[in-house]
Amino acid sequence: MIEFKNITKSFKGKVVLNNINLKIHKGELVVLIGPSGCGKTTTLKMINKLIKPTSGDIFVNNKNIKEENSIELRRKIGYVIQQVGLFPHMTIQENITLIPRLQKWPEKKIEDRTEELLEMIGMNPGEFLNRYPNELSGGQQQRIGVARAFAMNPDIVLMDEPFSALDPISKSQLQDELFNLQQELKKTIVFVTHDMDEAIKLGNKICIMKDGNILQFDTPEKILKNPSHGFVEEFIGKNRIWNKPEFIKAKDIMITNPVVTNAERTIVQAVEIMRTNNVDSLMIVDKNLTLIGIVTLKDIRKGMDKTLKLKNIMEKNIFTVYEEDSIVDVLQEISDNNIGYVPVLTKKGALAGLITRSSLITVLSAQFLDAEEEI
Repeated sequence: MIEFKNITKSFKGKVVLNNINLKIHKGELVVLIGPSGCGKTTTLKMINKLIKPTSGDIFVNNKNIKEENSIELRRKIGYVIQQVGLFPHMTIQENITLIPRLQKWPEKKIEDRTEELLEMIGMNPGEFLNRYPNELSGGQQQRIGVARAFAMNPDIVLMDEPFSALDPISKSQLQDELFNLQQELKKTIVFVTHDMDEAIKLGNKICIMKDGNILQFDTPEKILKNPSHGFVEEFIGKNRIWNKPEFIKAKDIMITNPVVTNAERTIVQAVEIMRTNNVDSLMIVDKNLTLIGIVTLKDIRKGMDKTLKLKNIMEKNIFTVYEEDSIVDVLQEISDNNIGYVPVLTKKGALAGLITRSSLITVLSAQFLDAEEEI
């Protein structure tokens, strides 16, 4: 959808973008983030040719934008800025319909689209169509700015710190509304911010920039777990992932080598394996490491006949989770079902690890202590 190839930009001899390469796929919401002067807004404005590169090429839908008419290109790309940019002498309806009228849309189509857009952003058309911008709050004005950007139903929308001037409540509401809109409309959105919380909340992918370079471009989850650069780690905050538990997966905290055995072992053998490995449960697997049961010390104590095999006493109805399951869901299941252990499976059903109450406490306590030391 959007591709930067070897883009360099210099202003008065100063390099602002240093040979960057970036590919944004259709339907993604990509956040550009970094300290002031890192080149994020310059990158954004190059997409609609408000700024032209010193060298390199930018492609939109596989077309080099050098060959595109700048005015026509901009009319096909929505644009939202921090200052909103509404015309104060025009009504809300006139502000929203400016480009459709320039494109000579039929009047009925314009009216229908305007009402549709206002309803989309949660504003009653009958109440707001004929108002002027100065009669609206900052959050309402920004909603109109978003509606105007979507007026031509563009495939691409550029947003340059659109919510940064708003109060925290309005900002949070608009972030939620944008996220919901994106889930419904699947536009390609490039969003500039300096707020990492906002980036994590909105982005399918985050592009972290510094001094005109791209330091890391990946999903929020991967950036939080594996920052590729010392600056990235400092920028996002070392313990931020533990403030975003939905990004922590079962595989991140599981015991990776649980003690396993096969169903043909006797109770006496099982006790010896437990004693040797200092555990109170055994995962019973087949030759493909598929989990078929679990035996605990409590189960063994119930067995009067010590010659019985584990297949005769093992618990087969086991609650399990997958490696990619959120730790939030895992904790909820442990609490709801009052269980002390949860086997973790791969996508193919093989045993990958084990989560126990004690392992959870150990991992979470260690992270808490690390955070306290940094404070």
